[in-house]
Amino acid sequence: MKKYILLGLVFLTFLGRIVYLNYYKGEYYQRLLFSKTNNYVYGSSAPRGRIMDRNGVVLVDNKGIKTIYYTKLKGLKEKDEVEIAYKLASIINIKIDEEALKDFWLILNSHGDDLITEKEWQLYEERKIDEQEIKKLKLARITEEELNNLSDLDKKSATIYKLMNKGYSYDRKEIVRNISDEEYTMVMEENIPGITSGITFERVYNYGDTLKDIFGKVGPIKEEEKDEYLKKGYALNDIVGLSYLELYYEDYLKGEKDLYKVNDDNTLTLVQSGKQGNDLVLSIDINVQLELERLIKENIVKAKSRKYTDYFSEAYSIVGHPLTGEIIALAGQKLVSDYHNPLFQNVNTNLINTSYTMGSVVKLASLSTGYKYNALKMGEKMVDSCIKLYQVPLKCSYKPLGTLDDLKAIAKSSNYYQFKIALNLTGNNYKYNMELTTNEEDFERYRKMFRSYGLGSLTNIDLPNEEIGIIGSSFASDLYLNLSIGQYDTYTPIELFQYVNTIASTGVRRAPSLMQEIKNNDKVVVQNEHAILNEVDLDNIYLERLKLAMNTATISGTAKNYFYGFSNPAGKTGTAETFIDTNNDGVVDTKTNNLAFIGFAPYDNPQYSIIVLTPHLYIDNGTDFTKTFYTKNISYGITKFLFENA
Repeated sequence: MKKYILLGLVFLTFLGRIVYLNYYKGEYYQRLLFSKTNNYVYGSSAPRGRIMDRNGVVLVDNKGIKTIYYTKLKGLKEKDEVEIAYKLASIINIKIDEEALKDFWLILNSHGDDLITEKEWQLYEERKIDEQEIKKLKLARITEEELNNLSDLDKKSATIYKLMNKGYSYDRKEIVRNISDEEYTMVMEENIPGITSGITFERVYNYGDTLKDIFGKVGPIKEEEKDEYLKKGYALNDIVGLSYLELYYEDYLKGEKDLYKVNDDNTLTLVQSGKQGNDLVLSIDINVQLELERLIKENIVKAKSRKYTDYFSEAYSIVGHPLTGEIIALAGQKLVSDYHNPLFQNVNTNLINTSYTMGSVVKLASLSTGYKYNALKMGEKMVDSCIKLYQVPLKCSYKPLGTLDDLKAIAKSSNYYQFKIALNLTGNNYKYNMELTTNEEDFERYRKMFRSYGLGSLTNIDLPNEEIGIIGSSFASDLYLNLSIGQYDTYTPIELFQYVNTIASTGVRRAPSLMQEIKNNDKVVVQNEHAILNEVDLDNIYLERLKLAMNTATISGTAKNYFYGFSNPAGKTGTAETFIDTNNDGVVDTKTNNLAFIGFAPYDNPQYSIIVLTPHLYIDNGTDFTKTFYTKNISYGITKFLFENA
């Protein structure tokens, strides 16, 4: 019986290996076999698909660069490759790789065998030390003087030789790119064995640095990822997407390389033409994008000319379609110089991986929690006041706001109204200086509702490296009240964008997206379906009430004049107290304020949504700096552009 079990295990292992080689490594071994048994080479790179805006404007394109390659031909020996390296070195200019010099010195000097003692050779013969240890000894004994005796031609040849032998022997190796026409002609006229020419494609950014960090980088395959790419049939010298959109849509953007036959006279015959990758069409409108960037930069400079803005340097905004989650423009700009001579840096990626305290903009989700758990009735009125808990300082709105119902509580941004809801949710009737004990369940009740809108959860945007904000781990009563007004957990700007879209969509939460479609010439390969992630667990009557509350805020509340032109806009402002370490001593020493805005228009038929965030806009020193409203300037300016250019 044991014998049959053993045979069964052997068979399963054998079968598993066959599956692995065919399924996981099949393309790799097919390519290897083809290269070994045929005198064919692939072109070094194929043009990637272009990246375009929603109107077909090309944002990222390709340009061809003249490049010299080496492919190891059958029968070529080490001495032949050394000769090839010297021939090339006598023609082309190349940056010397200092790390290549010792290995090349060994080749030129009988492989450094004289550097090893008889005793060490004896140990090698007895297998007490291996070939790698012998090599280490040789390299360690090459002196600086011996390396200095190498001529410039020797050093250039060493660099070229290293490039010729990098990676797998059957790969086509890039030696130098972007060479002069004169060098290119001279190399080709020499007809050097294994040396061919071709075109390497590089990315061209037609709008400079605009969105460049969101597009992402391309480059050689990372060492730690080479096995994964080899399984997919890539060559080690392939250029791939390394980050953001280039990485996320790599499978569509990558091209198919030319296939050449190497002739006996070392010329190449094209056997199969390569193909450009698919085009990625974004939902971005480049005109709106450029205007949004301009507005942000302009308002950062304006703000920096005022007092108390010492720690303000960056601002963020996203504009999109609320019913689909499409992003029309997104911008993060950071001032990296004196405002008198402003220089800016793109920090667009902070929109998805850096979180901030958002303040009162979260109050719609807080109101939802009250509705959901019957801690609040629609139209319920309260007289705005302060809350005093035992051993907790007085907690109030920014000023007395009079009698408020739920609509006016949002419009006027009452903290007291939210505090009372939070207390009701714990089952306690408020009494002055009362003791309040809260637990994880109290916090989770809020956070579950917040997550259903997109606050405190991944949005599933089509970009890698998305992060959620910081979710507090303490359950103190003071922090519980802070959570209800957006003063505890932190959220990313993209979470805020998804949140306002969910409200505008009457509780339908969709993944925000940059991809509109992927095309191959005129054929649509992939169409964005605007995935629904969830629906908020709240009756429709309450969801409509939230939209009306935001509309009220733009008519007679704190969000007035944030929109231009659109009838019946909806909005909500937020101010959050934040604390920073101004001298990097590990101690938080200065209180600042983040200002945020969310909105959409029209409120009863949403076409556009917007979020604006200005972190650390001003130092909180009692001065009412908010009257300058730089968040308002950005929102008003971009909605004016949208209204006039729609």
